[in-house]
Amino acid sequence: MNLVLHVWRQKNNSEKGKMVRYEAQDINPHMSFLEMLDVVNERLIQKGEDPVAFDHDCREGICGACSLTINGRPHGPERGTTVCQLHMRHFKDGEEIYIEPWRAKAFPVIKDLVVARQAFDRIIQSGGFVSVKTGSAQDANTILIGKDTADKAMDAAACIGCGACVAACPNASAMLFVAAKVSHLALMPQGQVEKQKRVLNMVRTMDNENFGNCTNHYECEAACPKEISVDFIAQMNREYLHASINEKR
Repeated sequence: MNLVLHVWRQKNNSEKGKMVRYEAQDINPHMSFLEMLDVVNERLIQKGEDPVAFDHDCREGICGACSLTINGRPHGPERGTTVCQLHMRHFKDGEEIYIEPWRAKAFPVIKDLVVARQAFDRIIQSGGFVSVKTGSAQDANTILIGKDTADKAMDAAACIGCGACVAACPNASAMLFVAAKVSHLALMPQGQVEKQKRVLNMVRTMDNENFGNCTNHYECEAACPKEISVDFIAQMNREYLHASINEKR
């Protein structure tokens, strides 16, 4: 198949970027989207041109590094899929594809399609962990946790921190990411001790990192490759309100 790519090229964060047109010819429809970009880059290198910089690591939908906006949609047209899991058979021969980086003030462009997501790291560092001594790992079923609670915790823990929720939100809100990280620990017994401190610190760090507020567009849930529910945002808001009241007592 033959495709026309419109790719965002930007040398660094201080220079202006622009869309550049490339032709991707003789692409195998069974390739992943990243493999297609590999082929395009190999041909650019052969012509002595600068290859397109894009982020990737595991290429198995685990790490969340493959942060691309494809035709205006983070991670592309398929639901519950990262870019590395997206295959070219989902596109048509001769189709024009627009490829851009995440668009958010908190995610500055490093080069081309690569953005800096250290803001997420700082949010995690502010409270996304259990620091109390809980002892060594317990044997299975020695801590009695209801199945509904365990299932919810696992659903929240599925977040890979890719940032698609931020890129999809018109306010560039990180609420779904923070809510998932807060919830998966708060639901477990080991996370109860620091529950209130955690939600206060993580939400305040999120605000300091210049992410926007949630206004219930639900685009974050639609773009999330792990299909994490916005119900976790409501849960986090309740926990934050409760913790804020207790803090003032």
